[in-house]
Amino acid sequence: MKRVEAYIQPFMLQRVLRELREIHAHGLTICDVRGFGREKDESYPHDSADYAVDFTPKVKLEILCQDGQVEAVVEAIIKGAHSGRRGDGKVFVTDVQRIVSVRNRETGDAAI
Repeated sequence: MKRVEAYIQPFMLQRVLRELREIHAHGLTICDVRGFGREKDESYPHDSADYAVDFTPKVKLEILCQDGQVEAVVEAIIKGAHSGRRGDGKVFVTDVQRIVSVRNRETGDAAI
């Protein structure tokens, strides 16, 4: 089992959701987050007394899926979130060691 975690531009969310629906992905969590990456490199203040950093709003998506569905999920996110501009986002894929449903104690794929 894998966790696909993506950080995308907020205005691309509907496009990404449309792509995920087309591949029948489910079990999605969405959070509004703020952060900065390389797109803020040139805006760092040069005065050491002023280290205020402007954070960029992003949307974080988390999807748990079976190993065989990972590539389709990643491709759907990239297809929906791609604009070709700096700051389009990132996708991370990590292993999930264990899943347990709180309601009925199902584990593994059944718990998704």
